[in-house]
Amino acid sequence: MRIDLNSDLGEGFGPWEMGDDAAMLDLVTSANIACGGHAGDPETMFKTLRLAVDRGVTIGAHPGYADPMGFGRRVIPMSGAEITRMVAAQVGALEGVGRLAGARVGYVKPHGALGNLAADDRAVAESILAALPDGMAVLAISGTELELAARAAGIRVFSEIFADRAYLPNGKLVPRSRPGAVLHDAEAAAVRLLAFLKTGLMPVIEGAPIPLAAQSICVHGDSPGALQMATVIRARLQAAGVTLESFL
Repeated sequence: MRIDLNSDLGEGFGPWEMGDDAAMLDLVTSANIACGGHAGDPETMFKTLRLAVDRGVTIGAHPGYADPMGFGRRVIPMSGAEITRMVAAQVGALEGVGRLAGARVGYVKPHGALGNLAADDRAVAESILAALPDGMAVLAISGTELELAARAAGIRVFSEIFADRAYLPNGKLVPRSRPGAVLHDAEAAAVRLLAFLKTGLMPVIEGAPIPLAAQSICVHGDSPGALQMATVIRARLQAAGVTLESFL
């Protein structure tokens, strides 16, 4: 069995750093790098891109609402055309810095509130897809409108599940405002993932497990204990005979 392990990285700004990107990049096989919306700036992008290139990690753009104060976790009212231009500007920024860093940006994964909205709203999903350069793939939450819209448009799409997030019965993530939305026990998260990989069924907060498909597992780089979570999950997956490799 083979699967990708990804994390949201480069989410600092100026002298302020979020998490240990260098250490996380030693563990993951793909990196979703912030590109100036919810976080990130040219120097942070360049540094993170170089770290990823040095480790042979696949690189994706992680665009979000231009809301650093809210870390991109608040919905900003925007038209579809405005969303398209916002995403295009951020992806283009990462590609531009990537050329200086010797890095190729292979896919896009929407961040935070933008990603959650695209999971539910087909029009938002299509607005994001309209911003993608030709040939760029999408990493989407499994079973969501973004995944379906990408397939309908003939865009390469890969599905992800979350190692450190709880699920609702409809396949969506439990909102962060609810207790238990974020998982902090690395061993329990690893056990849940191994069971999912064997059965294709994801436990939910209420009701029977639901079927999901995935080519990638996300461990959030900004969560407390993120490095321990990623370390334990990588070790447990490899011990179970799972090969970790990029989906691209």
